Amino acid sequence: MLNPFVDWLLRQGLDDNTVILVSAVVQVVLVLMLAAIADFIAKRVVVRGLETLSRGSVSVWDDIIIKRRVPHRLSRLAPALIIYLLAVPLLEGYDLSILIVRRVVLIYMVIVASLALDGLLNAMVDILRPSTFARDLPVKSIIQVTKLVLYGVATIAVISLVVGQSPGLLLGGLGAMTAVLMLVFKDPILGLVAGIQLSANSMLARGDWIEMPKYGADGDVLEVSLTTVKVQNWDKTITTIPTYALITDSFKNWRGMSESKGRRIKRAIHIDISSIRFCDQVMLERFSKIRHLASYLEQKRQETTNWNTARDLDSTDLINGRCLTNVGTFRAYVVAYLRSHPMINQDMTFLVRQLAPTDRGLPIEIYVFSRDQEWSNYEAIQSDIFDHVLAIAPAFDLRIYQGPSGGDIRDLLNARFRNLVDS
Repeated sequence: MLNPFVDWLLRQGLDDNTVILVSAVVQVVLVLMLAAIADFIAKRVVVRGLETLSRGSVSVWDDIIIKRRVPHRLSRLAPALIIYLLAVPLLEGYDLSILIVRRVVLIYMVIVASLALDGLLNAMVDILRPSTFARDLPVKSIIQVTKLVLYGVATIAVISLVVGQSPGLLLGGLGAMTAVLMLVFKDPILGLVAGIQLSANSMLARGDWIEMPKYGADGDVLEVSLTTVKVQNWDKTITTIPTYALITDSFKNWRGMSESKGRRIKRAIHIDISSIRFCDQVMLERFSKIRHLASYLEQKRQETTNWNTARDLDSTDLINGRCLTNVGTFRAYVVAYLRSHPMINQDMTFLVRQLAPTDRGLPIEIYVFSRDQEWSNYEAIQSDIFDHVLAIAPAFDLRIYQGPSGGDIRDLLNARFRNLVDS
């Protein structure tokens, strides 16, 4: 490289060993200066130019790549390439030194390239995260598997450079370690398979509301990764669930409710059976003044009158004739009230039904769907409905069942004690 410089040193009267040493030092300094210049150009010119372009761009993906420092990591390859390319002329005649220097530089380049690709994969996750594509597929799991492969290949390449053997021989030796690798990477492998199944069957996606009581999870899915699923519960705590557990165990996904046009209201009130009776004329006259019942009662009066007349029965005969009951009229009122409610979806399942009587009375269950799915609004709608239903029941001479409390028992004992004293 420096033949004119060597000739000049020889003309100065220096001996051969000194000339060789001085020329070697000068060549090393020149190569290091070229490497430093390449590093300066890569970092100060190329990388900063890319940063300026990304700030002036309207797209987001280039900002994410800069944020993940992909160009910064790639810029570190510039000085390594200079040293690698100039090692042969620099160390001409020193084959062992050339081999060592080039292997060390190659190992450095493999590590830097792996880190740059790692940053690029992280940038891909950030770029795809807001898209519907990332919602339907476990992108982070796929990227994590890709990282495992990347670092596995990089490790094999580094080891092959250190020992001076072909990567193929190392891969052949790994075949005997398959069982060990399966044990070490059991969770990632199970997570990858589970992630594919969850995605293929559309069982889970980021943003879904899931319930999994076994793991104390009840909230929105934040992230589906290779080995874990992060769920933010409604109390803002974070629960992590093994990805494969979502395949082996059962969980509830509320996505169907979110994608529908309503949220189910399913709740019952219990009527005291002793308060159920036939409606007499006084009760019917009183009920007919209720706005939601006027047309219903007129229809039922006509229907029962025709039925009793056809069978020559007296309408006032509550035993033999066909009569209305206060609980049936109450149920009809609840139906009419809910039919007129603006926040009840009339196109979805709509039931007001009796369940089997129990020791707590006769359950009247409301099974309808709220138009508003937002949790706080849904709870307010449900509460308003049952506030009204519970308050209106006494107007039908019905009592809501309630188990006796300690105060009820105390009042009963006090009353009996006073009766005993008075007697």
